[in-house]
Formats: sequence, structure tokens, C-alpha cells
Amino acid sequence: MMEEENVVRPHQEIAALSLDEKKYLLAVERGDVASTRRILEKAEAEGHININCVDPLGRSALLMAIDNENLEMVELLINHKMDTKDALLHAISEEFVEAVEVLLDHEDSCHKNGDPHSWEALPPDTATFTPDITPLILAAHRDNYEIIKILLDRGATLPMPHDVRCGCDDCVTSRQEDSLRHSRSRINAYRALASPSLVALSSKDPILTAFELSWELRRLSFLEHEFKNEYQELRRQCQDFATALLDHTRSSHELEVLLNHDPTGPAFEHGDRMHLNRLKLAVKLRQKKFVSHPNVQQLLASIWYEGLPGFRRKNMALQALEIVRIGMLFPLFSISYIIAPHSTFGQTMRKPFIKFICHSASYFTFLFLLMLASQRIETVIGGVWGAEMSSHDEVPTKRGASPTLVEWLILAWVSGLIWSEVKQLWDVGLQEYVNDMWNVIDFVTNSLYVATVALRVVSYFEAHISANLRPILEP
Repeated sequence: MMEEENVVRPHQEIAALSLDEKKYLLAVERGDVASTRRILEKAEAEGHININCVDPLGRSALLMAIDNENLEMVELLINHKMDTKDALLHAISEEFVEAVEVLLDHEDSCHKNGDPHSWEALPPDTATFTPDITPLILAAHRDNYEIIKILLDRGATLPMPHDVRCGCDDCVTSRQEDSLRHSRSRINAYRALASPSLVALSSKDPILTAFELSWELRRLSFLEHEFKNEYQELRRQCQDFATALLDHTRSSHELEVLLNHDPTGPAFEHGDRMHLNRLKLAVKLRQKKFVSHPNVQQLLASIWYEGLPGFRRKNMALQALEIVRIGMLFPLFSISYIIAPHSTFGQTMRKPFIKFICHSASYFTFLFLLMLASQRIETVIGGVWGAEMSSHDEVPTKRGASPTLVEWLILAWVSGLIWSEVKQLWDVGLQEYVNDMWNVIDFVTNSLYVATVALRVVSYFEAHISANLRPILEP
């Protein structure tokens, strides 16, 4: 009991103010620079007051000056060698830019390499901010562009937090000491990284950084269920920032450059074929707001209907007639594209909407051929016309019969479908190809087609081999 009575607690130290110290703090709070200067000069000569004393609310004279945004008072207190402690963090929190610059200059002049900074040397029970809060993190939380730029120009950095499953010594120790503080420190770091001002100032490709950070925050929201709402809110902030950048595009050319940007390739020039790499990445990383932005949709619509001027202004009947006309011409477009890809018809086939109509017409034709083959159309036609088969003619429904004309056409279509999938696999790579489930479905479908053709070939050869061996084996 006696030991506890002798302990000086923080609130007891705060309350122990002399009359001169109260006058000193009152002069600072009122902004009376002249009176404060006289008190400080007298204290420097006589030492009758503690210039680092605090009021009952725990505020020092320097914090009062920062709260009042009194730059002259801040400079006066610093010049009289007052302990700054975490005053820099308070100045950043109050977004007092001039005081931040003064305090940074003071910190640079008195800090020694290897020693902790003034805001790091405070004991945890008296510190206003948690140990993981650095000036750059706090400035990013406030999203203050000026302060962030000042800190970055002075060499401040913000590394990516360790993975949530990291097993390094630092993470294990931090998790064992205080798991809540460990999780909150990660959230504080990501809240700073998601700051639009920090992303704009520190990243060479802000949109890519926002996309990747949004995807990482989505992953963390599933791993740390307790803080799911916080991570989702930060993810929305990243999405909003990337989407807001689209509002600054002033022309179609600027939008084309933005959506076709490829960090590993040459710069996009007007007239080049648009691969829309950045837009594809947005779709892959599920940036719905970015993709659905009106500017993006307008550009996509102009690309989609290229080659059909005025199509969108036509009424529904004329649009239907135009689609039917293009669909009926798909054999001509396809042959022209294969034989002369640089001809007028061949180049027309490259237009997205025309390509879509031709592909749809081709697939409907393929389905029609499958329907004819399933109904044994040769037998049906022979029965309708009353054709009689000689004993030497093969019955189309017989096992091992030769392929019919319809089956040869189906084989040609299947070959085209397989070649299309092979080209896509070559262009995007195996990993990207497998990630799209539609490609997996197409692969299974084509495999079934190939299996059907293989069984048909096997049955044909087995039937003909057995027919050739029968005269030899029969007595």
C-alpha cells in the first residue's frame, strides 16, 4: 500500500501547476506572444517554472499554440527549446501546414541517427497516438495533399504491411503481445495507403496502384472477418479514386490512351488497334464502378458499332433488317477474311459488332447442321423422294457407314472452333485461359466433339476391316 501511495500518476502530475505556470499557459492559450516571451525569458534566467508543463487536459503550451494555429507562438516556444514530443503529429492532425514545416526543420536539426524521433520516445501511457502512427500515416489519414508532399520530399516512406499470415519474428511477437493492436496497425497502414493524395503523389501509375490495392483489400476482407467493414470501405475508396480520374479525361484520345495503357509495352498512339489492356485489368479485378463509368461506356459503344454508322439511330425494324443482312453475308465475310484479310470485306470482318453477328450466324448454322445430322437427313430425304438404294449403297444409319455431306460440314466447323480456342490459348496464356470458366466449358464441348469424331472414325475402320477379312475367314 505504501508503494502505491508513493507512485506519481499522470493526472497528479498534470494537476500540480504553480500560479506562474498557470499564467504562462493562459498567455499561450490567449495568443499573447509578448507576455509569453517575457515569461520564457524569465524562466530561462531563473528557472521558476517548467515550460513543458501541461494543463488539466494534458495539453502543453506547444499543443495549445498548434490548436490555435498561432505560428508565431509555435516558433517562439520552439526557439526556447521546449520539448516537442508528439507536437508534429498534433500539427498534422490539425492540418496546420506551416507548423508542420517548422517542427520538421526543428526535428532535423536536433535528431541524431540511431535515436528515436521525438514522437517515438513518448511512453505509451502519455502518448496521444499509438506507436504505429507515423507522420506520413497520419497525414494520409487526413488526406492532406500539402503535408503528404512535404513529408515525401523529405524522404518519408510507407512500406506495405506484412501479409496477414506472415510468420516472421516481428509479426509473431506483435501478435502475441497484443493481437488487437497488431490488427489495428495493419488497418491504419492500409487506410494510409488508400489515401488518394498519397497514391497520386507516390505512384507512377495511380490507376494500377488503386486497382491492385482494391484487390488486396478485398482479399483481406475475407481473411479478417472482424474488420470486414473497414476493409470494404477502404476498397470502395480506392475504386472511387480510380473512377474519379476518368472524369479528368477531356477527349476521346485521352480516354483511349488511358484505357489502352500497358506498362510493359509501347505508348498508345491514335490510330493503333485498341487492345484495352487497362479496361481488361479492371474487369479482371472487378472494378465495376470504373467499367460502368459513362466515359468508358461511351467509348465502348463507339468501338462496338464501328463500321455501322447511324445504326443506333435507326428504329428497331431497320436494325433487325441490317442484322439479318449481315448474318446472311457471313460466308462471304468469312471467306474474304481468310483469303484476303486486308481487303475491304476482310477489314469489315474485324469490326466488333459485325464480327459478333457473323459469329452468331455461324454458330446458328452449326447448330442447324447438328440438328440435321441427328435427324439422319439423308435417310429422310431419300424416303421423301422415293429413292431406292442398291445393294451396294451404304445405309447412312448403319454402323461404320461413310461420312455424309452434313457430317463433313460439321467436321469443318469443329476444326474451326478448335482452331479458335488454340489461338486464344496462344494469345492469353494457359493461366489466363483457365481462369475463364467459359473457356473451360468450350474445351469440354470441343473435347466431346473430337471424341465423337474419333469414335466415328474407329467404327468406320472396324467395319471396313471386318468386311475385308470376312471372305478370307469364311470357309
